Amino acid sequence: MLKINSFKRTILLTILLLPMLVKINASAQSDIPQAMFDALKSGNTAELSKYFNSSIELSIPGQQEIYSKQQAELILKNFFAKHVPAGFTVVHKGGGNEGSQYAIGNLTTSSGKYRVTMLIKYKENKPYIHQLLFDEEDAD
Repeated sequence: MLKINSFKRTILLTILLLPMLVKINASAQSDIPQAMFDALKSGNTAELSKYFNSSIELSIPGQQEIYSKQQAELILKNFFAKHVPAGFTVVHKGGGNEGSQYAIGNLTTSSGKYRVTMLIKYKENKPYIHQLLFDEEDAD
């Protein structure tokens, strides 16, 4: 029978269990709040901006910049006034580097369809949108 001393057993267990512990921690942050998607679907910029980081990269057709939270909310409010949301569906969600998350979805508006990409990072276990990108989709 193979004998393993206590120290080696501890190291071996740590190596075997560490990936599970990391996965448990990552899964605690992996859920993007449904409220973000609901706010996009309804064009509710006040609700969506609650999740904006203090500065956010916002890209809408013809305009891309890093804005303050307040500026981004106003720009998005104007965008939704011209392109009234009619629906939003999530196409893909996943994890990125350093515990970040992303979501890609399709936004249907009164004037066309947009592919929406969000990058979410966590600070103190709270999700904050760092990037919000709207790409106009070509008509079929």
